[in-house]
Amino acid sequence: DIYSRIIYGSRISLYVGILAVVIGTTTGAFLGLVSGFVGGRTDTVIQRIMDSLLAFPALILALAIVAALGQSTTNVIIAVAVVLMPTAARVIRSSVLSLKENVFVEAGRAIGCGNLRLLLRHIMPNCAAPYIILATSTLGTAILSEAALSFLGLGTPPPEPSWGTMLS
Repeated sequence: DIYSRIIYGSRISLYVGILAVVIGTTTGAFLGLVSGFVGGRTDTVIQRIMDSLLAFPALILALAIVAALGQSTTNVIIAVAVVLMPTAARVIRSSVLSLKENVFVEAGRAIGCGNLRLLLRHIMPNCAAPYIILATSTLGTAILSEAALSFLGLGTPPPEPSWGTMLS
């Protein structure tokens, strides 16, 4: 019964998509926070790593990661999360760079706030809106990436139904 396999396969696709978005966007946001706030050599190193990840097409990079790690649901989650990290790091870094110049950060420095407190209490909450928008907009991309990897035979192993496996 194809309809029941489609419905059951949506569990796997949504599970992989949501988990990959949470892991990839959160890791990318953390790297973007550190990169934008610290600046200097740390910023340069993190951004060159993100540039090198962005240089490859997303599906090709995910395909290479899954091929290197092996076929499993966990490896698909890791591959899709790695693909989503650079975009999140770039968006959050640009948000941090603009927030770092605001008056409330200068006021926090004037009253003696340390860098960690400025980052966690003042800058990070103001980066929540771009983070949420980015996470929700990349969910569809993550689900399509999982389906594409399953279609190519590198996604969820065959006994489990997946949208990509059913298409193939």
